[in-house]
Amino acid sequence: MALPGMGGMGGMGQQQSMDPEQMQQMQMVKYMQAAMESCPVKTVIAGTMGFGLGGMFGVFMSSMRYDTPMSSGMPGGVGTISDLPVREQLRHGFKDMGRSAFSSAKNFGYIGALFAGSECVIEGYRGKNDLSNGVAAGCFTGGFLAKSAGPQAMVVGCAGFAAFSAAIDAYMRMPNDDRGADPIV
Repeated sequence: MALPGMGGMGGMGQQQSMDPEQMQQMQMVKYMQAAMESCPVKTVIAGTMGFGLGGMFGVFMSSMRYDTPMSSGMPGGVGTISDLPVREQLRHGFKDMGRSAFSSAKNFGYIGALFAGSECVIEGYRGKNDLSNGVAAGCFTGGFLAKSAGPQAMVVGCAGFAAFSAAIDAYMRMPNDDRGADPIV
């Protein structure tokens, strides 16, 4: 593996000619790679990324909703929100948008962490990196999310998440024959 600052093809002669700072940098790269391949780190990263994506999705979907508090009655019998000053209307609208974004962010983060963690554990147990890991993790995630709705819902959730995971994973594993998409060519 060629890392920045490491000239040549490598070997024992190269390790002897490295100064202590380069050795420390190589050791740090090894630690970072080991951490990125661990299941807890993958789970946390997927949960965090899912939380961020869910927040953005929630803001977008909240802004597109037509049943916003602008058309509903206010709590406490105040009337409709259109009777309030513009500043209060904006405050209520942004508060609703924040609630929606946070709710969506929590759900996306939970699903992302659950899927990534189960896929990593399955991959570690099987010792292979193939399509079956994602399908099994999707089945587990779908079934786990539907556990309170009963066994039939768990089967449907398992099948749905497994099929979606298989479709996405198969698409991502397709070979890229488009030479025009390669920025190096």
